Amino acid sequence: MYANGLGVEQDYHEALKWYGLAAQSGYEPAQLNLGVMYAQGQGVTQDLSQTLTWYQLAAAKGSADAQYALGVMYATAKGVAQDDLQARHWYTQAANQGHARSQFNLGFMLLNGLGGERDEQQATKWFEAAADQAIAAAQYNLGVLFASGRAVAQNREQALGWYRLAAEQGDTIAQVNLALLYHTGQGGEPDFALALKWYHLAAAEGDADAQFNLGVMHANGQGVAQSYSQALRWFELAAAQGDRLAQHSLGLMYQGGNGVVQDYVEAVKWFRLSAAQGSTPAQVDLGWMYANGQGTLQEYERAHMWFNIAAAAGNPDALNGRELVAKQMTAQQIAQAQKMARDCQKRNLVDLD
Repeated sequence: MYANGLGVEQDYHEALKWYGLAAQSGYEPAQLNLGVMYAQGQGVTQDLSQTLTWYQLAAAKGSADAQYALGVMYATAKGVAQDDLQARHWYTQAANQGHARSQFNLGFMLLNGLGGERDEQQATKWFEAAADQAIAAAQYNLGVLFASGRAVAQNREQALGWYRLAAEQGDTIAQVNLALLYHTGQGGEPDFALALKWYHLAAAEGDADAQFNLGVMHANGQGVAQSYSQALRWFELAAAQGDRLAQHSLGLMYQGGNGVVQDYVEAVKWFRLSAAQGSTPAQVDLGWMYANGQGTLQEYERAHMWFNIAAAAGNPDALNGRELVAKQMTAQQIAQAQKMARDCQKRNLVDLD
């Protein structure tokens, strides 16, 4: 009552006193709550060693919440040395009692081989147990497994069903993946109306992938009337968050004058931002801008550099660009361009121009 201000003014110091008396008498819920108060510094200076002590006592008495909390402490190195083996042990104890978050965390550890051997079938079992208790992350992971055919037979309808359950709980990543399945029609027919619905929900929460894909749908007239101005709006929102695909798309729109006044300088700006994040199509397009002197000075060496970087990443168009621009260069210029490319790659494409 003191902890929650029920019938009295909230007073963590008083709550701590009464929890302490009950905990010392061996009362499991009080031991758990005392651990929480020490963890959060409520009515006392935060003390994770005290948290660990009280959680261990409650966990030994069978408290699933305490077992889960211990799992989190060991998994995240909070107050203890990081220990996946201990984390997996405590999650297992709690999961076997039906603790939903522990079931999900245990599934994640089994799927990724953390704290022991990888066991994808057992991971799926625990994800299903947690998903049945409305844990959105578990529902999302099941969607991923069924969409990819990992650990289970690939099944589009199952993937859609699990993604939808997570998406309806507001899980933005699930909303995007659900929309992608509808958008691409992977394993079935596309449904642009449903794709738009789920992209919009995720985009409203600021998800850059959803914003970019809405831009694609507006640019291509998928489920909506084609509108470059609407595409530009969504690309700008995603690009402002650093989405390299959206940045490249913006560059293309400024380059072609689609939905905006043609502006090669702006095109170069967006191509460069995308190229610096490793987008090989943007690197090729930036190479051509330098080769043709569009929006920037004509610089064959820099054009060759970008073609070279993209070619090293396996882009076939870059090979053609490099070959053509090399015909306009001396051997000394080519050698300098190759050095520039190596230097840029050593800097991970940072500070390139």
